[in-house]
Amino acid sequence: MIQSEVRIKSFRSQPRHLRVSVMMKIEEKHAGNGSLVGKSQLPLGEKHQANDKPEANGKAQVSPKQEADGKGDTPRKSLNLYSWQEIQRHNQETDQWLVINRKVYDVTSWADRHPGGRRVLNHYAGEDATDVFRAMHLDIDIARLYLKPLLIGELAPGEPSQERNKNAQLVEDFQELRRTLEAMNMFSANLGFFSLHLIQILILEALAWLMLWHFGNGWPITICISFLLTISQGLSVKWWNHRHFQHHTKPNIYPKDPDIDVGPLFLVGDLQPIKYGKKKIKYIDYEKQHLYFYMVGLPLLMPVYFNLQSMQVMYLGRYWRDIVWVSSFYIRYFITFGPFYGIFGTVLLIYLVKFLESPWIACVTQMSHIPMKMSREENRDWLSTQVLATCNVEQSFFNDWFTGHLNFQIEHHLFPTMPRHNYQKVAPLVRSLCAKHGLQYVNKPILKAFGDIVRSLKKSAALWMDAYYET
Repeated sequence: MIQSEVRIKSFRSQPRHLRVSVMMKIEEKHAGNGSLVGKSQLPLGEKHQANDKPEANGKAQVSPKQEADGKGDTPRKSLNLYSWQEIQRHNQETDQWLVINRKVYDVTSWADRHPGGRRVLNHYAGEDATDVFRAMHLDIDIARLYLKPLLIGELAPGEPSQERNKNAQLVEDFQELRRTLEAMNMFSANLGFFSLHLIQILILEALAWLMLWHFGNGWPITICISFLLTISQGLSVKWWNHRHFQHHTKPNIYPKDPDIDVGPLFLVGDLQPIKYGKKKIKYIDYEKQHLYFYMVGLPLLMPVYFNLQSMQVMYLGRYWRDIVWVSSFYIRYFITFGPFYGIFGTVLLIYLVKFLESPWIACVTQMSHIPMKMSREENRDWLSTQVLATCNVEQSFFNDWFTGHLNFQIEHHLFPTMPRHNYQKVAPLVRSLCAKHGLQYVNKPILKAFGDIVRSLKKSAALWMDAYYET
């Protein structure tokens, strides 16, 4: 096992063209001996064949189109064939199968080692995960390398590529859009854009220091530099990724999306309020939740909730790299501002900055989700899942800068690995695809988007009241 991990790390360190070449040679080798899955995987395949009783057996078929799409990396051997009915039974935490490009993978044993967290895999257990797999992995060749030992079979020839409840034409059109954007290099980052962004951060931090050095640390200057410093933060990367990946893969799906599981403080959507109301649950007067959203939710999201959760995850998980990274954020602040404020004063400055940052991040992130559809799992296709749960805010120079391009929330969710400076370019193509398939592409002014947060909270509170007080 250790040797395998060393080989994988060595493989990942090679240039991309060399990695692809090595993988092609591996496939040629396996084509000769008729096996790609290692010997250690053979008992697993035999167990599924004996116990799960696939409906049919035979040789895997790969179409020319799959070959052209990069989907023809299947082992040239006989594989177990499965129906969707069989696959959908493997949707438990202790028994997780995924379908990617018609190939069936048992990811149960891999879930605990998945970099995005085990819950993301569990959210798609028993489903087609082709589009989410492509969307969430920046280096698809590395991801496929990890997948190969988990391969146990493929869909039977008579089975559709997605579950029968999904619109096959919509799925194909979205995948064609993805291929078009890849050909247009929309997933390549513009180093100049991000260099300017870094320069902006450095200039603002330098300006804050110069103001302190020249004018002193009085309250007016302290408040002024706090606004300048709201562009920086320190949180656990692993905590953020594990939480945010769940949100991206199943946005506004209860209880899979942690961002909408905000009870008992707030009740959002239609399901939670009615559930609490019928059970006569009243931890807080939810009738006034739109009011204490301003007093509690906006100012305390960053300095209290996010920071405490982040520290707890880092400590319990022993994420030493994250601990070092977050510590460097605080050390930099103490070195830069300690001479002006001392230790205690610098701590207060850090939390004043987070206090000011909190309303911004709360509004920018929630304006695109809270007013949108929330539901339990409906197993929709990737495009519909994202478009129904997100909305955009109108494009302008100020909106782009102020939101960090998160005003293009639909494009951000459909293509989470795309550099944000390209969202504006792909938005017309996404809008056109939505119109073709009758999906509403919501785009609204920024002030209306902020107001819709409160209006949605009031609507949810009314649903709770109706359910709570009904006789």
